Amino acid sequence: MSRSVSSLGDGPVPRFAVVGNPDNRRVAFFEEAVRVAGLPPARVVPWLQVLRGEAAFRPGESVRIDSPGEDAEVERLLRGVDDPTRVEGSARWYARFTAAVEAVAGAASTAGAELLGSPADLAVLFDKRLCHGLLGRAGVPVPASPTSGPGAAPVRGWSDVRELLREHRMPRAFVKLAHGSSAAGVLAVETAGPGRVRASTSVERDASGRLFNSLRVRRYTSEAEVGAVVDALAPDGLHIERWLPKASQRGRAADLRIVVVGGRATHAVVRTSLSPMTNLHLGGARGDLDEVRGAVAAAGGCWREALAMCERAAACFPGTSCVGVDLLPTAGWRRFAVGEVNAFGDLLPGLTGLPGSGAEGLDTYAAQVAAVLDRARNHRAVTAT
Repeated sequence: MSRSVSSLGDGPVPRFAVVGNPDNRRVAFFEEAVRVAGLPPARVVPWLQVLRGEAAFRPGESVRIDSPGEDAEVERLLRGVDDPTRVEGSARWYARFTAAVEAVAGAASTAGAELLGSPADLAVLFDKRLCHGLLGRAGVPVPASPTSGPGAAPVRGWSDVRELLREHRMPRAFVKLAHGSSAAGVLAVETAGPGRVRASTSVERDASGRLFNSLRVRRYTSEAEVGAVVDALAPDGLHIERWLPKASQRGRAADLRIVVVGGRATHAVVRTSLSPMTNLHLGGARGDLDEVRGAVAAAGGCWREALAMCERAAACFPGTSCVGVDLLPTAGWRRFAVGEVNAFGDLLPGLTGLPGSGAEGLDTYAAQVAAVLDRARNHRAVTAT
């Protein structure tokens, strides 16, 4: 079900344009949500048109920017590599992506269309160092990090990582690409003295030293191996944060993805894994949300406060209507921290809204369409008075 356009009364009906890859399932899910709401079909503006300077918008359109991922030609234009599985090129991707978003914003403004995602927000959301620092300054609990504070020095390679881990007493830490997504270029590093290092990661290194994304989490067990991977990643920029001991569910490490739409936590999914990375595409599995709520209550915590933490994180990005917040429960389910905030964190097929969220019965895409309809209805009510 979805909000019906019939609830708007008289006046122009919202029309959507979505910047995305036409054959991508994200675009298909959003198109279906628009159709079910009884609205005119969403107009798809391909990322290839944007990157070639050919994108155009129409007056009154609400413009949604969706992920440019999962298209080989778009990846080549953004990252400058011919193999979309390659890890390198994320700094180039970031520079070209943010420039493209600014171009979309300019074209939308010129046409009299409304952008649903702020370019300034997206620039921060796709730099883990900036995002982590902004959350911390806003009082949102985040894992400690030596790379996100004022005056943080750039990380030039493994020797810098090793020294920062020692200086900040982090025997276990996540080393991440500053501009990575979907766990690309993430290493869960454990140190236990000189030369005793191991790391879990989805990064695969071939004999020539090139790095590739893999769907299998592997473990490197020597400092030489870990150092070689980190040294290859470092030119694109690195972010380091303390590895918090996660809570578990049925013997598997667990965290949550919370989707926040229009400032409200609307959807939640538990992600569990036998590896430090709980991403569902890396072998993670959906867990039991009712068990999580029970565990939080049994530990003396408050589930509503955990959701409110995610809403505070989303509030740091006021120009963006929907984000996905990675919520990290510490061991015992007593406390939470925010690991990351994702601009395109809404791809959760089949998930419907939380009770009391206002999105009951709606998937993540339908909830976003409903939020635009509700805003249009409220605007008309205010204008009428």
